[in-house]
Amino acid sequence: MDIPQNLLYTEDHEWIKIEDDSAIIGITDYAQSELGDIIFIEFPNLNTSYKAGDSIGTIEAVKTVADIYIPIDATILEVNTKLEDNPDLVNLDPYNDGWIIKIKNFNKQSNNLLTDSQYKKLIN
Repeated sequence: MDIPQNLLYTEDHEWIKIEDDSAIIGITDYAQSELGDIIFIEFPNLNTSYKAGDSIGTIEAVKTVADIYIPIDATILEVNTKLEDNPDLVNLDPYNDGWIIKIKNFNKQSNNLLTDSQYKKLIN
């Protein structure tokens, strides 16, 4: 199971990569493997603000549909439009080409985020 060290994680199996004034969010390798073949992503609206824990969209797999939760209070800056035609990128490369959203206007000091070692303990 791939769990990169340079990311933060949530108990809902999302990852977050904080950059300067924005952050990228996706689902973890563990989450995509549990879901199976992903066939559709429902994205949130751009420039909409959400509170941590809000459902911002869904991921539809062959066998199930799962909510996507935003891990921290933020505003949606961008969605990965590549996933509209190729949702399987989440299965193939969840930490790079399979990212889901980019956010702005967030607090970088969120206490509910996990380090890679804390996340490893959660899924083992």
